[in-house]
Amino acid sequence: MESTRHRFMWRCQRINDFSALDDRDPIPQRRSWWCRNILLTSTRGLLMTLIDSRRLTEDLVRLGEIGRRVAGGLDRSSFSPADTAARQWYIDRCTRSGLDVQVDGIGNIIVGSPIADALTDTDRPPVWSGSHIDTVPNGGAFDGALGTLAALECLRRIHEEKLVLDRPVRCVVYADEEGNYAHLLGSRAITGGVTRSELESLTGRDGDRFVDTFTAAGGDVERAADSVLPEGAIDSSVELHIEQGPVLEAQGIDIGLVTGIVGLGGGTITLRGQADHAGTTPMSTRKDAGVGAGAVLLALPGIAPMVSDRAVVTCGIVRLLPGGSNVVPETAHISVDFREPTAELVGVLESAIIAEVESIAAEHGLDLEMEFEPTVPPVPMDEEVRDIICAAVEARGLTQMSIPSGAGHDSQNISTVAPTGMIFVPSIGGRSHCPEEETRWDDVGNGAQILLDTIIGLANR
Repeated sequence: MESTRHRFMWRCQRINDFSALDDRDPIPQRRSWWCRNILLTSTRGLLMTLIDSRRLTEDLVRLGEIGRRVAGGLDRSSFSPADTAARQWYIDRCTRSGLDVQVDGIGNIIVGSPIADALTDTDRPPVWSGSHIDTVPNGGAFDGALGTLAALECLRRIHEEKLVLDRPVRCVVYADEEGNYAHLLGSRAITGGVTRSELESLTGRDGDRFVDTFTAAGGDVERAADSVLPEGAIDSSVELHIEQGPVLEAQGIDIGLVTGIVGLGGGTITLRGQADHAGTTPMSTRKDAGVGAGAVLLALPGIAPMVSDRAVVTCGIVRLLPGGSNVVPETAHISVDFREPTAELVGVLESAIIAEVESIAAEHGLDLEMEFEPTVPPVPMDEEVRDIICAAVEARGLTQMSIPSGAGHDSQNISTVAPTGMIFVPSIGGRSHCPEEETRWDDVGNGAQILLDTIIGLANR
């Protein structure tokens, strides 16, 4: 990791080489003047404060041990014992560093520096940065964890260096990003609100009730339903994340400048046929929900490329009932997830999926039910935040490219109340949501350093 530190120090010497800013990376030329301006006006600590990459690496390794399966993947579903242990470990890391920790009603962890706050105008709203530490079942060690621990490392360095900033800084851990109970629950609760009745209706992947698990983990459902932040509580926000795709690595790019988060939708398709004996029912007279489900699984992925080259459709869960090897399936439940970065095409994609499933159900003589959640429109990232990220990347001599996010993130909710940006670093092989999820340590260090530079740039702008 010392080589990374030395590389950062060498790049610091390039602060005055503005001639290198215009042509090196595939970022629109309109940003050239803005990048120069940010570098000239925000150099207080911008390039002289370096992250401790070794400490960040150690934190990621330690967090990656909590909730680990024997086979290697991680299970930290929100508010599970493993997630609770990880959250307590994170809080302990904060308090040992002399930081102030608060936990809001829904379980988001919000951390500040008493030293930095004493040197800052705390009447101004803070800059936020963070991510999540809950995981999908059998997940990886970098999704969410990188952004969470890098934000903590940035705040620790601000705290240790006693940086004088124009705005305070907060690092945050958002609750239930992965949707064990509800996707992006923590960030949605503080930006748009959730009702007590909604919380009481939530169930987890294992069938447990949110209110029971949340209460057992020390939560209060009444407080959880009253977690909305007052207007103007956040000045701006930036989140570091692994790309979770193959583009940056394939093109040899250090940093992804996220343009926006794709629109998405989905729900459950239910096909109902008739259960019969597998040996005595002729093929010609069957109403086989399993065959209909197979047709759906084959057809839906083919719809995506007909809508756009960025559209994707996934059927990740299939359940056939009654579930006997010698019984013709009566019912098939199929999950569907669809995503598209262009607002106008999200609805087109949904309509095409519905039409195809209706056709399949009719062809196989099956009854059909579809329960789709309201689609979430694409969310653009804030131009000013993107420009500050761009300036930081240019100053460090790293390569960058504009890239959309195909995954949902808490930043899409935070963007509804404050200017928000995201930074991507490469994922090895594009793997994510699996035990093989990995990012090179040099890329971890690069991303964390750009995050710190961006936080300081936002705080001093």
